[in-house]
Amino acid sequence: MTHREDEELEMALRMSLQGAPPEAKRSKPRESAEESVEARNRRMQRELMAAAAEKRIRAAAESRNLSPARPMTAGGEEEEEEEEEEEAKGKSGAVVVEVPVVSGAEPDSCRSVKVEEGERRVVDAGEELSPSVANELFLMMFGSGVSKDVLAQWSNQGIRFSSDPETCMGLVQHEGGPCGVLATIQAYLLKYLLFTPDDLDKRFQRSFHAATDNFASITEERKARALVDSMVEILFLCGSGKNAVVAFLGGLSLDVDGGCEADKNEAISKVLEGLSIESASDFHKVLRVKRYTSWKTAFDHLMSALPLFQSRMGAMLFLISALLSRGLDSIQADRDDPSLPLVTAPFGHASQEIVNLLLCGQAVPNVFDGRMDLGGGMFLKGIPTAVEVGFLTLLESLNLCKVGQSLKHPKWPIWVVGSESHYTVLFALDPSVQEENELEQRESRIRKAFDSQDQSGGGGFISAEGFHQVIKEANINFPPEKIENLCSTGFIVWSEFWQSLLELDKNLGGLKDPSGLMGKKQFDLYHFNGIAKSVLNGALTAGGESPAQRPRLCKLHVAVPPRWTQEEFLADVATASSSSEKDSQVSQHAPLVDCIKTRWPRAICSWIGDSPSIV
Repeated sequence: MTHREDEELEMALRMSLQGAPPEAKRSKPRESAEESVEARNRRMQRELMAAAAEKRIRAAAESRNLSPARPMTAGGEEEEEEEEEEEAKGKSGAVVVEVPVVSGAEPDSCRSVKVEEGERRVVDAGEELSPSVANELFLMMFGSGVSKDVLAQWSNQGIRFSSDPETCMGLVQHEGGPCGVLATIQAYLLKYLLFTPDDLDKRFQRSFHAATDNFASITEERKARALVDSMVEILFLCGSGKNAVVAFLGGLSLDVDGGCEADKNEAISKVLEGLSIESASDFHKVLRVKRYTSWKTAFDHLMSALPLFQSRMGAMLFLISALLSRGLDSIQADRDDPSLPLVTAPFGHASQEIVNLLLCGQAVPNVFDGRMDLGGGMFLKGIPTAVEVGFLTLLESLNLCKVGQSLKHPKWPIWVVGSESHYTVLFALDPSVQEENELEQRESRIRKAFDSQDQSGGGGFISAEGFHQVIKEANINFPPEKIENLCSTGFIVWSEFWQSLLELDKNLGGLKDPSGLMGKKQFDLYHFNGIAKSVLNGALTAGGESPAQRPRLCKLHVAVPPRWTQEEFLADVATASSSSEKDSQVSQHAPLVDCIKTRWPRAICSWIGDSPSIV
C-alpha cells in the first residue's frame, strides 16, 4: 500500500471517530429504518477501512514504542506492577478485550462482549520464565531423575474443599505427594475461618473467643475468601512482606471484577486439555508469572483466578508461586544441601524445606529455633522467627529431631503434623489452650535458654560452659555443690537438669511447688487428615459395601494432669494412667498422641470412633 493510501486510511479513521463514540462492536452497527442501501454500504466500507487503518497504526506504534516483556529472572527483577500495567496498555489508546460477563437479564448465563479497558480489569497473562530460570526451577523442585509418577502426582492435585458436610472446611488430597503444601495452606485457612473476623477492616484483630465446630454453617463465599487470604499471606511471607509472585498458565485471561464461573472453568479445561509437565521446557512453555506489591491487588486477582488453583494444577502452581516469591537464589541460600530436590524421591513427598518455607517464609531444612553453630563458620539453619501456625512431628517422639519453641508455640493453636510420609493438621477452637501458668512459662523460658546452647542436633544435652550461661540467663541460684555435681561429666542432660529444677525452690529460680496442682488442664483438639480414608466405625454400609472414601476429622479430649513434684517427675506412665483413671479419663493411644505429647508431655488423650490417622 502506498504512502498516499496510508494517509487516506488515517483520514478515514479520524472521520469514523468523530461525533458519537463507536459502538462496542463494529460488526453490529446501529440500524436505522431511514438509512438508504447506498448510505449503509458507504458507512460499512468506511468502517472497514477505519478498522484496517487502526490495526496498521497500532502495529506500527507497538513496533516503535513498546519494548518486549522481559522474562522473569531468578531474583524477580521485573518492573513494578504499575509500570507493567501501563506498558501493557501501550500508546495506542483504549484496548478492546474479550471478557466473560454476567448478563443482567439472565443471571445464570454468560455472554462475551467487547468492552473498553477500564470498564473491566483482566488478569493479564503475565511474563514468561526465561529458559534458564525454568530449568533451574524444575531441577530445584524435582531433580534430574524424577519419575513420571511423581510428576503426575503434582500435576493432578487441586486446592479444593471437601464436599462432605462434616469436613467441608478441609482441603481434599487424592494421593500422596503434595500433602505438605495442602496441609500448610489448611493450617492458615483454619486461622482465617476460626479466629479472624470476616470484616476486612478487622482482618488482623485477634479474637479471644472460642470458635464453633459447626463447620457446615460456613458459607462457600467465606471459605473461598479465607482460602485466598491464606494463599496471599503465605506468598507475601515468602516475599518478606514486600511482594508476592503468582504463577499462572499461559493462554488464560481471567476477569477480575466478575465473570461466569462456568466460562472460567471451560477456559481452564481447554488450557489443561492434554497438558503434562515432564521437563523444564514444559515449565517454560506453559508458565506465566506476575508480581504483586499490594495485598489487595493480589487478593482480587487470586480470587478471580481461584478456579485455576482449584484445577488439577493448583498445588504445583502454588508451590511455584511460593518459590518465586522467595526468589530461587534465596531458596538455595536457605538450604543446608542445595543439591537435593525439594520434592523427595522416590515417592514425591514435600520436603521439610517446603513446609518450613510456607510456615516461616524461608526454606530452612530444620525445625529447631535459630541456627546451630558447627564451628569453622558452618551452621545448620532452623526456624528464624515466631510463626502464625506451628508444626509437630512424630519424628521428635522417636528422638530423630527436636522441634523448637517457635513451632510448638505458634500465635494460633494450629499445627501441621508430620509423620514419616504424610502431613495432617491439628487444631483447637479455643486459643486459651496456648496459655501457660506461672510454672509453665518459667519452664518455657528455661527450656528455650537450654536449647539455645544445645549443639547436639536435638540430643538434649549441653556443655558445662553452656550450662553456666543458661543458669545465668534464667537467674537460677543452684548451690555450688549441685552445680559441681551436674557438671561432673563435662556435659549436662536436660532430664537431670529438669529434676534439679523441680527440687529447687521457686524463690531460687527453681520450680518446686508443694501443692502439686500447677499445670493441670483439660481441653479439646481436632485432627484433620485431608487424604481420602474409609470411615468404618466398626460397620459397613447398607448391602455390605465398603464406605465411601472421604477426609477424616477426629475430635480428641486431652487431659494434662499435674506433675510438678520430684516424685511425679520420676514416676512412669503407669502412674499417670492411674491418676487419669481417678479422674474418670480413658487413655487411648495412636501415633498422633505421641505427637501431642511433644507439645504437652503429660497429655492423656481419648476420642470416640476410629483412631485418628496421621498417614
